[in-house]
Amino acid sequence: MRGIAILGSTGSIGRQAIEVLSLHPDRFAVTALTAHGNAALLFDQVRALRPRLAALTGVEDADVPDDLSFCQFLFGPRALEEVAARAEGQDVLAAVVGVAGLKAVMAARKAGKRVLLANKETLVAGGEMVMNACPPGTLLPVDSEHSAIFQCLQGAGPNRYEKILLTASGGPFRTWDREAVKNATVAQALGHPTWSMGAKITVDSASMFNKALEIIEAKWLFDARPEQIEVVVHPQSIVHSAVQFQDGAVIAQLGSPDMKVPILYAMSYPERLTTGAKPLDLFALGQLTFEKPDTEKFPAIGMAYQALSQGGAACCVLNAANEEACFAFLRREIPFGRIPEIVAEALQRHGHLPADHFMDIDRADALARECARGMLG
Repeated sequence: MRGIAILGSTGSIGRQAIEVLSLHPDRFAVTALTAHGNAALLFDQVRALRPRLAALTGVEDADVPDDLSFCQFLFGPRALEEVAARAEGQDVLAAVVGVAGLKAVMAARKAGKRVLLANKETLVAGGEMVMNACPPGTLLPVDSEHSAIFQCLQGAGPNRYEKILLTASGGPFRTWDREAVKNATVAQALGHPTWSMGAKITVDSASMFNKALEIIEAKWLFDARPEQIEVVVHPQSIVHSAVQFQDGAVIAQLGSPDMKVPILYAMSYPERLTTGAKPLDLFALGQLTFEKPDTEKFPAIGMAYQALSQGGAACCVLNAANEEACFAFLRREIPFGRIPEIVAEALQRHGHLPADHFMDIDRADALARECARGMLG
């Protein structure tokens, strides 16, 4: 029986995690839950799962129903770190959105917990710091692409890979022309052709900033040089990623596009348990196709390599500016085409900053957000 704390339990990943955990009640116990602002759903989850600790991080206080007196509730942004450190059990699933996950992950590691990482921004903003705190086996990827790479490497033994082939669906605008993409609406950006995700990550997929963050994440997770990471557009989302070795062999991980598979794989590693996911039917698929990404239409990919080459806080700046621009687009304050322009300007102004300590990262994050908000008009 493994105890697991779920940070971000009301989001897409958190809800799916609870769904697969419910299939194996003899193997897992939920010890803590956190949500940002969805109090009603969090209260329902606490009723069903009965953890001893829960938190609402987006408010300083809230009225907790009397029937939940068995659970201690914490409030405010610092509650995320406190839950990560204090929760009973061995594992912490970091499924929150944004750079807020970084300090929670570090708190979990300081408490000796294994981290199941579904928060890209943690490694994008503080990659070196996080990896220094994570000996082998203490940080497992949950993102479908990074889980796929991790799975492909399990059978490699001492053989070092030559290249990581990071697949991307291409999002809803893969076949659109550049001008149409720039003027895409919120509804169009949220219409992902294969994956069901939260609003922010879905817009990031449409702009391919999601893939930019994954390039940076892969660099840290797999000790890769930027030139060893190649993005491959694969619209069917069946090959979740692959690795190439020096003898020319390529090992790929395939499966139906269902996040429950990588979520439960991280939780149960090294075992594989039933997820309820639909088995892959190769005969029904017929064919799989692969394309090079259009980096002019989607400049986010180039920005990821630029930020990695700059080093320091450049990746943190990219992430923070993209978050501000993405949420501004969702609020319909800017057109879709402004997102990469805002990120590029923030990188130019603040990409040179250092990232040696939390204070450096906080400063770079704040300056990038201030820069992005100043450009929203």
